[in-house]
Amino acid sequence: MTILHLKAELHDKMWGGSALKQYNYPIKNNHTGEAWAIAAHKNGRSIITNGQFEGQGLDDIWKKQPELFGGHENNESFPLLVKILDAHENLSIQVHPNDKQSHEKFGKTESWYILDAKSDSKIYYGHHAKTRQELEKMVEQKDWQQLLRTIPVQSGDFFYVPSGTFHALGAGIVALEIQQSSDTTYRFYDFDRVDVHTGEKRPLQIKEALAVTTVPHTDPILVQNTTINDQTVIEQLVVSRQFTIDKLLVRGLSVFKKINHYELFTVIAGKGEINDDKIKKGDSFILLDDVKKYQLNGDMTIMRSFVTSKNLNQNLLVR
Repeated sequence: MTILHLKAELHDKMWGGSALKQYNYPIKNNHTGEAWAIAAHKNGRSIITNGQFEGQGLDDIWKKQPELFGGHENNESFPLLVKILDAHENLSIQVHPNDKQSHEKFGKTESWYILDAKSDSKIYYGHHAKTRQELEKMVEQKDWQQLLRTIPVQSGDFFYVPSGTFHALGAGIVALEIQQSSDTTYRFYDFDRVDVHTGEKRPLQIKEALAVTTVPHTDPILVQNTTINDQTVIEQLVVSRQFTIDKLLVRGLSVFKKINHYELFTVIAGKGEINDDKIKKGDSFILLDDVKKYQLNGDMTIMRSFVTSKNLNQNLLVR
């Protein structure tokens, strides 16, 4: 089993839309918010669509066949989660805990690659409070206009979102989210929306959110570089302690040496082949441990991610 091809699990959200159709997902309504493209979490999992494990969940194979991924402990959880999000409306202003603060196996450090954005789209990223006391006061007074920091975005922008960061995708954005495999979110503010299904506002977790928010906010410094491998341009977007993310612009036949025991891929544009398997926009797959080399061919853009080696040169890490 060299490659696991995966079927995404779709999640409806009150802020979702129908834009995920363009990634060849079978959208059945106009409020689909998330496609869990590579997932082995209790709240969502992707399904294998090829080979001897066809029809089984990625979480099951991770538990039953650890040798396929290079070997891991019986109680070790699959570490990463890859989603495509359709923020037809604003997401809630939120924050995530780190590994030590989380009630799950992992905290939730994440990243966004902006796939598409309307001309006036923006993200909420960070805050203007200088001290924790100032943050608490501004939240208590609901002084969101003064507190919230916004950044205009366009297709191709990339943001690293460490745990503890005040953040939200704004309306009109489709984003690829690569993150630690966690689903713990603490909401500060939800724009006073009422859930049509419950007739009530969604719950907030202000006490928990305040406890894990980093104060003051500072933007991370990314160490990025571009290299060329045969007919592919490789843009290294981030190397963090949790994950490494590369964008591969494939413009012909290119042969790669695998870096990690297993690597995660999502095609975000175009079509082509991985070895002899055809792939297209919206497809996700995992190269397993038995792969030493692989080839990509076609005209496509692929996001590659994997767990960062603990032995990596520390100078390459995001700061």
